[in-house]
Amino acid sequence: MPIPPAILTPDLQTPSDSVYPSPLRQTLAQPASLIKASSPQTHPDTVPPPTTVIEASKRLAAWTAVDRHVLPECKVIGIGSGSTVPYVVERIVAQGKARNKDRVFIPTSFQSKELIVAAQLLLGDVDQYPVLDVTIDGADEVDETLNCIKGGGACHLREKVLAEAADTFILVADYRKNSDVLGKNFKQGIPIEVAQFAYAKVLQNLHVLGSPGAVLRMAKAKAGPVVTDNGNFVIDAPFPEEMMRDPYTLLTRLKMLTGVVEVGLFCHMAKAAYFGNQDGSVTVKWHDGRIENVDSGHSPLPRPIDAPQPQHPSGDVKDATNGVGSLKV
Repeated sequence: MPIPPAILTPDLQTPSDSVYPSPLRQTLAQPASLIKASSPQTHPDTVPPPTTVIEASKRLAAWTAVDRHVLPECKVIGIGSGSTVPYVVERIVAQGKARNKDRVFIPTSFQSKELIVAAQLLLGDVDQYPVLDVTIDGADEVDETLNCIKGGGACHLREKVLAEAADTFILVADYRKNSDVLGKNFKQGIPIEVAQFAYAKVLQNLHVLGSPGAVLRMAKAKAGPVVTDNGNFVIDAPFPEEMMRDPYTLLTRLKMLTGVVEVGLFCHMAKAAYFGNQDGSVTVKWHDGRIENVDSGHSPLPRPIDAPQPQHPSGDVKDATNGVGSLKV
């Protein structure tokens, strides 16, 4: 059989110095205008700074956590899901190609997989690497003992697998997610991933168990319910505060329901949670009960124009405007 001419004379490009050759497909992080089959991809060295207090808080929490926990000896790293995680990947990339060339990154969702590929980091799978050095993930709400609700993005099954697989599990979020009791801030309820054929029976059981407001989560841009990356449905089940004060007992009861695949309660798993605050500081809650405040004066994050300015005891405004452009990594 003759060999096709396209195989004999391919339009080859010299591989880039990144882990992957230049990708030839569009990802969520790459506009179609950047996709060219005959030229390597370009990735900006800097990302535009956030323009709102909430986004700045997310970035500050993510950057601080990466700096403290994604150390040179970390070689297998779990990347979580949610709105704070792009800043995690941004900061990891800023550590440089030399540090990242021997690392493998394991995603918790389609979103995090796309972030890893777009950043030209080496993509791996938990099947290959069942033990991770560290996993950094977002959260919908975290209580005073680091129990948390996850699953607002319907990724909590894979997120929990990578959280359990990691030697160190770290949470990153903005100040709105910092709570004393779960359910106070995140009102929609505990996300519960269920097998499709069992959802009606699970809903009935949840109503009896103490969540009469439990509902099947419906999609916003398609007809029908949300379908997870694993092909399951998601139920959102709000419970009264007295039950949420003992999330581990509630988790155990929910996991025993036939048809439940995973529950978005993460109990006794996180080592620390990082919360970016409105004033540009970071609050760190540790698993042993310690609470640490990282001063905004050491932040590499430019302060958004609508953020309140912290004051010195003397009344002078503290300068916390170190920009991304001046960051050295």
